[in-house]
Amino acid sequence: MNLDSRLVTTRRSLHAVAELVLAGPQHTLTGEISLRSVPGGFATTHAPSLSVVGTEVLGLAGAVGINGHTPASLASALGLEATSLSAVYTDGSGVGRHDPLEVDAAAAATIADAFAAGDAALRSLAPDETPILWPEHFDIGISVDEVNYGVSAGDGYVAVPYAYVGPWSPPAQDDYWNAPFGRALPVDEIDDLLAFFTDGRDRI
Repeated sequence: MNLDSRLVTTRRSLHAVAELVLAGPQHTLTGEISLRSVPGGFATTHAPSLSVVGTEVLGLAGAVGINGHTPASLASALGLEATSLSAVYTDGSGVGRHDPLEVDAAAAATIADAFAAGDAALRSLAPDETPILWPEHFDIGISVDEVNYGVSAGDGYVAVPYAYVGPWSPPAQDDYWNAPFGRALPVDEIDDLLAFFTDGRDRI
């Protein structure tokens, strides 16, 4: 399996963990679905205190490896119940509670690094805003003056981690506004994420 396929498989599995194992139980307890970037991965913003670092989920009872688990069995090993967010949104990972999970360490690091870089750039772009990692689309972002800025782990539109600028009223596509929702470029093609966001903001 090449890196691209490992990245897609890993992204899908991490998206499922974010959604069913972290955000779902958090929503049950607190009504909140927001997650955040942390070194090496991502974490809840409210109880229960959970984080994904590399190929493991860290909870109060210790670390549990993701590989070899389903969302249901992984949550159970952490003393939780895997919880769907289908009542909150209609999109999502598409992974079921009993589907197998597979996470490659290098691919997980690529995604974590993209989220970390995005978090830092977004905080510099808008210091008064707190970047949120959303479990629905598995992206970290902010909204300022009716424009969405963020970094996605990848999806059906762009398979690899990418940064985007998405005006709520997207301009017509051209050489710059290259996506239906605005502008998007793979993170590994961007030298300076803050400059990418700033350029998009200045063009709107």
